[in-house]
Amino acid sequence: MPSIDRRRFLQGAAGAATAIAVGGPFQGFTAMAANAKGRDRQNTLRAIPDLRDGKVRLWLPERFQYRSFHDTDLPAESFVTLDDGTRLPGRHDGMGAFRLANGNVMLVRNHEVNGPMPAFGPGAPYDSRAGSGTTSVEVTLHGDVVRSFTSLNGTQMNCSGGIMPWGSWVTCEETVNGPDVGPDFTGASNITLEKRHGFIFEVPAGGQSNRQPVTAAGRFAHEAVAFDPRDGILYLTEDNFGFPSGFYRYVPSSNPMRTGTLGNDGQLQMLAVVGRPNVHLEAAGVAGTTYDVEWVDIANPNPTFPYTPGQPAPTSNNDAISFVGNQGRVLGAAHFSRLEGAVYDRGVIYWTSTQGGGSAETGPDTVGGYGNGHGQVWAFDPRAQQLTLVYQSPGPDVLDFPDNVTTSPRGTLILCEDNTNDNYLRGLTRKGELFDVALNRMVSITGADRSGDEFAGSTFSPGGHTLFVNIQASRGITFAIWGPWGRVGV
Repeated sequence: MPSIDRRRFLQGAAGAATAIAVGGPFQGFTAMAANAKGRDRQNTLRAIPDLRDGKVRLWLPERFQYRSFHDTDLPAESFVTLDDGTRLPGRHDGMGAFRLANGNVMLVRNHEVNGPMPAFGPGAPYDSRAGSGTTSVEVTLHGDVVRSFTSLNGTQMNCSGGIMPWGSWVTCEETVNGPDVGPDFTGASNITLEKRHGFIFEVPAGGQSNRQPVTAAGRFAHEAVAFDPRDGILYLTEDNFGFPSGFYRYVPSSNPMRTGTLGNDGQLQMLAVVGRPNVHLEAAGVAGTTYDVEWVDIANPNPTFPYTPGQPAPTSNNDAISFVGNQGRVLGAAHFSRLEGAVYDRGVIYWTSTQGGGSAETGPDTVGGYGNGHGQVWAFDPRAQQLTLVYQSPGPDVLDFPDNVTTSPRGTLILCEDNTNDNYLRGLTRKGELFDVALNRMVSITGADRSGDEFAGSTFSPGGHTLFVNIQASRGITFAIWGPWGRVGV
């Protein structure tokens, strides 16, 4: 989810659809057209001081409070150091919350750091030349830090992930960098990398990862995962910025609900729509439309490309990052735009398409991104094997580039915006109401406006008292937010 200057205009029929009534598990989404003011429920947000230091960093509804912690926008002498002596990395991103016996919460948090550099933290990293990973932090429900430590190191661009019901966080690398691949969008050489990247890793809540990638789940630009405990299947999103993205599932050979781990000998598959090979679902659709789906096998989910150690790799990043998805598209897999956050709730997998909902793409777009809209929310019913478009943004003033997503205890989706202007947390209820939850009003220590920094990593504490969320930027920060959630529709 690298921040770039994205297109700010409506195209095609992007304004045509919002949530409408659908059947089955989606029947709670009722017909509600976006009103002239842009959202259905008008929660009034106001400036609220941070309980950490009294500065205003967020606007929230009345009677809400918050405390920030693990701020990396600090003078050098005030840098946060974890209990293991590690300087806290920046770029706080996806995050999961786990219940502890003492009533506190263990957060496992990604750090989306890219580029060859020394790994952070103690212990043997997966790749000593990769500076991303996860940190774990025990906090109270009101954001007081109890302890913190490195839980995975030596990875790259850990973007989002997902909570596993057996007590693990699965973190995802949003890259295919490695010594066998040419430079990515940053232009940095991959020659010094020791390992191939583009995988998912399991991180136990409160413990250390074994730093072994689940390579059978694919090497591509992973974004998020959501696990269906009834079938024991992991669903995966792909954010392949300039190219069509796919929606995948990983079917382990043994049910993780019995083994307590994903395993590394399953089958990776990609979603296709029955009777409509390579359908362009990044294009504007009618919310409520349902598609019957099937799954095509990925024959080579874990590619290694030819290279000579110490020499530039002949395989371009563009070719490598599309290699797995192209296998599926040859077999008819569907085209999506930048699939990002994903969550399992009440038997349904929800995920966001950040730039979905505009005119159909005719080819790659490595400048503006693959997708011409302002965002879609998709839902998949594993029982019926049906895909439904449940929400489509009519324009940037309503919902602009949804990214990470979580659900509240009552089933409201919390959408994190990632655009270049004001970024909001938006709520989308099971009645189809879209409304404001929070507004970023960050200012850096140098006085620079940081309202364009994205929200990421939204996750509720078990029981739903506190919403934890990050601001993802080179100077990251985490918030604990609490208040009368039911009164505002959450």
